[in-house]
Amino acid sequence: MTTSPTDQSRPRIPELLAPAGNFEKLITAIHYGADAVYLGGKAFSLRAHAANFDEDELRQAVVYAHDRGVKVYVTVNIFAHSRDLEHLEPYLLLLREIGVDGCIVSDPGILVIARRLVPELTLHLSTQANVTNIASARFWAEQGVSRLNLARELGLDEIRAMRAATSAELEVFVHGALCISYSGRCLLSQYFTGRNANQGDCAHPCRYAYAVVEEKRPGQYFPVEEDQRGTYIFNARDLCLLDRLPMLIDAGVDAIKIEGRMKSTGYVGAVVRLYRLALDWIQQQLFSGLSPVSLVLPEVFHKELNKIGTRGQTENFFASSPSSGDMLYDRMRFEQGFVPAGIIRAAAPLLVETRHTILVGDQVEYVGRTAIEPESVTVSAIQLEDGTPVHRANPGSRVILHTEPPLATIEPLSLVRKQIKPA
Repeated sequence: MTTSPTDQSRPRIPELLAPAGNFEKLITAIHYGADAVYLGGKAFSLRAHAANFDEDELRQAVVYAHDRGVKVYVTVNIFAHSRDLEHLEPYLLLLREIGVDGCIVSDPGILVIARRLVPELTLHLSTQANVTNIASARFWAEQGVSRLNLARELGLDEIRAMRAATSAELEVFVHGALCISYSGRCLLSQYFTGRNANQGDCAHPCRYAYAVVEEKRPGQYFPVEEDQRGTYIFNARDLCLLDRLPMLIDAGVDAIKIEGRMKSTGYVGAVVRLYRLALDWIQQQLFSGLSPVSLVLPEVFHKELNKIGTRGQTENFFASSPSSGDMLYDRMRFEQGFVPAGIIRAAAPLLVETRHTILVGDQVEYVGRTAIEPESVTVSAIQLEDGTPVHRANPGSRVILHTEPPLATIEPLSLVRKQIKPA
């Protein structure tokens, strides 16, 4: 996190903590300004179906991040059964050896083992541990936890009270998917599919379409809403506290966290960029002497937010308890207006690794790091790497793009976005 060099009394800008489901997402998150990333190894992580990192990749990730001044936190946050502890100690010793900056835990047994075996390793508490009150916050701090990722069921006043009651760092989720279950402790996946969400193997049944069946009428399905396809009764909109950043800063939050280890590289980059630029804008206003609670983000930030669409947005419990308006009952997600089209691999010529079909004549946006408004251009020609002209680039290709007008500034690792329906 950063502070003003001349006025330490101003609120601190919190650490921006980004998801890294694989190495490419780690690189992209760092490129777009993450202060820290969180990731999982091949075991003990609550995202078992993310690509995750083997031992060599963990080592490389720490070196890559540290070379760029970025911290790495590793998730060890399953609720462990006794059988899971067999390989825990060697894993914790590995994390200490490679120099990770923190370990995210939720299980008290794992915490106790970590404190005994690797006392030098900084411990962060996962949101799975469900810190919803002051007494709980103090308890975990007394157990040696240096940072609390607070339960997502807290409102602003409760976060302020937590800040006043503990010296532990406070971390708050600000963006991404919400579990319909309390603090993410869900048994639906286990019952429906045999995949245990609390062991990192969630099948996401909250996104399934549901209908009602009456036991004496087998085979007859009744829609819960007026929709013949059923209803997505557990499908929560995605969390978005973008507009609430000034209040969180004023409340003394130490870190803001983005969910998304299972999301695409394009999603991770776009969301990290949005929050990085928002935090930088807020910091500029604070340096000019404005109060954080007086700040309102310019509309251009909302325009950009709406290009990263998923399931719509909700502020969850931030101001009041959520209601039916915070759910998405009639579909899994909204139709998207923009899609990540590719990642820039070289600037001269403009070499793009495509993630979506790109055609000559397409309107694309260069998603740069320094300005919130993307640069929009038209694809005037496409070439293969050997110079062969083509009219279409399919996903997974590496092609040279020519644009009209030419892009003024191009940075490798930046994203290119494509509009697929009118805004």
